Amino acid sequence: MSHQTGIQANAELKKYISKCRDSKLRVLKVTIENEQLTMAKHFSTKGTWEHDFDKYVPSLIEEDQPCYILYRFDSKNSLGHEWLLLSWSPDSAPVRQKMLYASTKATLKQEFGSAHIKDEMHATVKEEVSLKGYKAHLSGVSAPAPLTDREEALKELQESEHNTNYGVDARQSTMGGVAFPITEAAKQGIVDLQRGSYNYLQFRIDLEEEKINLSKASKILLEELPLQVPNDQARYHLYIFTHTHEGDHMDSTVFIYSMPGYNCSIKERMMYSSCKGQFLEIIEKMGVEITKRLEIDDGKELTEEYLYDEIHPKRNLHRPAFAKPKGPPNRGAKRITKSQTSQ
Repeated sequence: MSHQTGIQANAELKKYISKCRDSKLRVLKVTIENEQLTMAKHFSTKGTWEHDFDKYVPSLIEEDQPCYILYRFDSKNSLGHEWLLLSWSPDSAPVRQKMLYASTKATLKQEFGSAHIKDEMHATVKEEVSLKGYKAHLSGVSAPAPLTDREEALKELQESEHNTNYGVDARQSTMGGVAFPITEAAKQGIVDLQRGSYNYLQFRIDLEEEKINLSKASKILLEELPLQVPNDQARYHLYIFTHTHEGDHMDSTVFIYSMPGYNCSIKERMMYSSCKGQFLEIIEKMGVEITKRLEIDDGKELTEEYLYDEIHPKRNLHRPAFAKPKGPPNRGAKRITKSQTSQ
């Protein structure tokens, strides 16, 4: 399955889908509103599917807003009319919106019924959302190995981004996730952490500006660490855990990804999860050696014992020696073989 967003169809859409598959409906536009799949617009059949395509479909799209369009063909299979699922994801839309729609498409297919969908198409420019554009799509359709829903969603995200340069100031969509640029303050905080000015940094994602900001930078005691973790918002943290191990003084840099369960919005959960890998790459390229990566639900987990055990996991040094199993009982006397001497 694709990366789960938790978004489901609302009651109105579910009810409409159940009766629309074999009705006179030609096209249905579905959007994500208030973290639910919602029916936005629909039109009935006027002519053939080719005649109705340019009459309805181009008028349903908005330049900066992704959506799904379910379009009914005139052909049928054993279950009823066959449909096209068109995913509109314009280049100008925010990355988080494109991710949200790409990751929720599998849910829409499940709600509508995958067996009814004859074809799927992904469009990023208006010229593709036309009968001519659809026929061009048909002429270019090959038969590659089928992708999983997750691979499909990530492929759509990759195709919808033209920026292929990577760096701390570049935003990029890749198979590993999404990279948001980090602010100058965040970069300076990382530099200051390495210099010893701080032992704790906290970062937050600005979902509107699509940037990673520094929200806290300080020197704290270990017992203060749990209090830094919000219980209603996701965050990234860097903490230098000072301790001794086997008589040696150690400063271990720990990366902590805190996600307080479902207290966060679906978008926030998605973006923090997707940006984590690329953000870690940026940190490490700036010279920070991450000793341990942790994911927690609650700041109360961050005790000295927990951090120590994560960095220095206990080994089982007292495993019992291998005991050779006994042979079967009553197997008789051992067979003695005489060695033959050469003549």
